[in-house]
Parts: sequence; C-alpha cells; structure tokens
Amino acid sequence: MINMDDKRTALPEAFLERMQRLLGSEYEAFAASYEKQRQYGLRRNLLKGSEETFIKGMPFPLERISWVREGYYYDAGAQPGRHALHEAGAYYIQEPSAMAVAEIVSPRPGERILDLCAAPGGKSTQIAGKMQGCGLLVSNEVMGERARVLSQNVERMGIGNCVVCSESPERMAALFPAFFDRVLVDAPCSGEGMFRKDEAAAGEWNPAAVEMCAKRQALILEEAAKMVKPGGALIYSTCTFSPEENEGTVSAFLQAHEEYSIEETAFEGIFAPGRAEWVEAPGEGIEHTLRLWPHLIRGEGHYAAKLRKRGGASEKLPTEEPSEGAAPAYGVPKKIQDNGGAGKTEWSIPGDKKLCKLTESFLREELGIGGAWMERHSGRITKFGDHIYLTPEEMPSLSGFRVLRPGLHLLTEKKNRFEPAHALARTLLRADTQRGLEITEPEAISYLRGESLLCEAEKGWTVLFYEGYALGYGKASGGQIKNHYPKGLRKSF
Repeated sequence: MINMDDKRTALPEAFLERMQRLLGSEYEAFAASYEKQRQYGLRRNLLKGSEETFIKGMPFPLERISWVREGYYYDAGAQPGRHALHEAGAYYIQEPSAMAVAEIVSPRPGERILDLCAAPGGKSTQIAGKMQGCGLLVSNEVMGERARVLSQNVERMGIGNCVVCSESPERMAALFPAFFDRVLVDAPCSGEGMFRKDEAAAGEWNPAAVEMCAKRQALILEEAAKMVKPGGALIYSTCTFSPEENEGTVSAFLQAHEEYSIEETAFEGIFAPGRAEWVEAPGEGIEHTLRLWPHLIRGEGHYAAKLRKRGGASEKLPTEEPSEGAAPAYGVPKKIQDNGGAGKTEWSIPGDKKLCKLTESFLREELGIGGAWMERHSGRITKFGDHIYLTPEEMPSLSGFRVLRPGLHLLTEKKNRFEPAHALARTLLRADTQRGLEITEPEAISYLRGESLLCEAEKGWTVLFYEGYALGYGKASGGQIKNHYPKGLRKSF
C-alpha cells in the first residue's frame, strides 16, 4: 500500500501504484507535486484590444505563462470570474497547461478549423483569437447542455466566425469530408491530469474507465480523420497520464492510417516527450508527441500529438448557397430557416438583397457602426425566423443538423423593427461605433445586474463599455439608459 501525506490529495491507490511503476525514480517528484498549490491561469482575448490596455486595466497582478504569449498566472485569491472584465470577454479563465493545446494546433487566419469536442470552449476561443476573425471555425459538442455553455463562451469572447454545433462525430464526418485544414480532438478521457485541480474526478477514477475512454477515443479519431483535407493536421489531446489513452491510442491510429504521421512541434524540449516504452507497439515518432507533467511545469497534466495527413491541397468544398425561397431547417431552434439569395450591398455581403440593405442601414445609422468593424467581419446575411445572422461564407448547408449558433447573431426583428443582438455588442471595439459610452465600475456592476443607469447619452441604442470592453446594449432616453443585458446572463455580484 502506498500511503500519502495528509497534505496530498487522496488519490486512488491503483492509480498511484501504476504511476510508481511507470515513472520509477521520477515518481517521488511526481507524487510531491500534489502537496503543492495548483496553478491558476487566464488568457487574454486577442480579439479585444492591446496587451498594454489589458494589463493596465487588470485589478490584480499577473505573471506570464512561458508557452503562450497571451496566457498569465494569477493568485488563487484574485477571483477573476467575479469581475466585470470577465463578463466583458477581456479574458478566459483556463488551466495553464490546457493553453498549450491550441498552441500546438497553430491556427492561421483564413483556415477552416474544427474543434470536435469543444465544450466548455477554452481551446475554441483560443483558436478563434489566433484566427483574428478570418476563416471558419466550427466548434462541436455532442452533449446538449455542454454545447450551450460552449455557445455562451463563444459569444462572451466576441467571436464572429464560429458556428457551434451539437452533433455526433459520425454525423460531422458525413457533412465535412476532407474539409478542414486542422481538426482538434481534445478527447473525453479519464482526467488523471486534473486530479490536483478536481478531487471529485479522482474519486470517480477506476481502471475500467481508462479502458472505456481508450475505446471511445479510437472511435472519435476514426471519424475525425475523415474530415482532414490532404496536407492538413489532426491534433489529438487529453488531460490524462494513462498510456492506453495517449501513446497507445495514437499508435493504434497510426497503424490503421498509413496516410498520417507524427509531426514534430516547436515545443520539444519545453515539454517532456511521449514514452514509447510504455506501449507494446509504439507508432513511429511517438517520442515526438508531448507530455505535460505537474512536477516539471507550472500546470496540470496533459498529452498532445500532432499528426499530418499526406497529400497536397484538396479541392475546395463549395458552399451550398440556398436558392431563392429555399428554407432548410436547422436543429436548434426548430424555427430557424435560411432565406438567403443572391445580392450585394456596399458591405459586399451576399444574401437577400433587401435584407442586406436593411441590415447594413440599421448597423450604420441606428447603431453607429462604421467601416472598421465591417472590414473585420465577412460572411453571408441569413435570416432564421426573426433572427438575422452573419454566417461564415465557407460554411456548407447544415440542414437537419443541431446548430446552436449559425454564425454571428446581428439583429432580431420585433414588430417590424430591429433590435441589436447581444452577440453583436460583444464583437465591438470602442473605435467601431459612434454610439458608445464608457461607464464606471459601479455602473458596470449595476448594468450586469440588469439595472437601468442614470447617464446622459444620445437618444437611442448605446453600447456600454467598461475599461474599453463592450458589455452590451442599452437604450438611452431622458437621461436614463434602459438595460438590455440578457436576463439569463445577469449577475448577482
């Protein structure tokens, strides 16, 4: 029996015995890491302002994380989740080692990228920041409730080029054959790497769960591989130490897929290598996969492998443009329908000609949104029921699919008038609109609670900013701003 110090998290005995067997002389350093305080991290939103503005506005000290330029450690007592800047999408709270995965994905503006197991959205929002609004990001989560959390986080971070789905890997593969430049599979796993962070996960662990997770991971990878275009990359990651779920899963995949090979990354020498000796038939190059250990870095446990698919650029899958009057149904909500057609406006956005003109006119004249914002956002204008979206142009038809977010929600039509969507506000920088108002911290807290504000502002729709970050819309009249912060998002702090 392996006894643990009282200071250590009560970990499963079978888990400790296996780690001791695997790590040998390194085990004591590994076990001692559980006596130490876990590391807390957050990541600056690259879509919202400069690093200088971010650092200046933060109410607590930060220390940079070495492997991600926008990542920072913070002290445990800071409570960044209970701050107006968090609600404004200035940053995303994320475990430091988890930030390494999107760095390994290495997304580029203009690419088509899939995050297949995306909830709650840490890696998707990090990828989106690096894409800078250019290209297509599809974030999928099969579990409905988790998918809703994912969609909320995408909206909070002000991401415009993301479609959020809730479908099985099999259904996704049928829709997107050889479509994506990069596919991330942050696979469901036994969670051993998060035991220091989540004691409940440690209590639920057992060897049978490891075996079950490995089988499920193999099935997910099989479908994910179908969606990578020739020359593209498939990135596999877990937050567990189990060789069966890491080197074992990757090795078995390589044996079945000769078109894939392990690609070296810039993080070799920064993170520990994969361990070929821990699996019976290691794939070629398995030592170039990466392990993040809590006793070697300031973070929890992770594993990542970057796989390259052989071949050159594939043929571009054409976007399925609906014909005039076509109305393919989307899964969520049921009333969603696409009424797009041919036509252009000065904004150079395809879609129903009349709808495009009305949308652009409202954005410019009623919301004071200028050309800088329009230069950063492209797509096709589509109407789903009473809701107007800007859908990424490269997104094919999702008829029959469960879609929570078919792009950027711009406007809602109510009794022959438009109202701006909360998602639109979250994409705005201070320079994007002439109808913005900077408010104080007490006013920001009141606004997030759903309260009206006593402020002088031009009559009409007004975006409320705190420290330069957009919180949402209000409507000004008679020295008062009526609160339009969504009721479901309002806070009690």
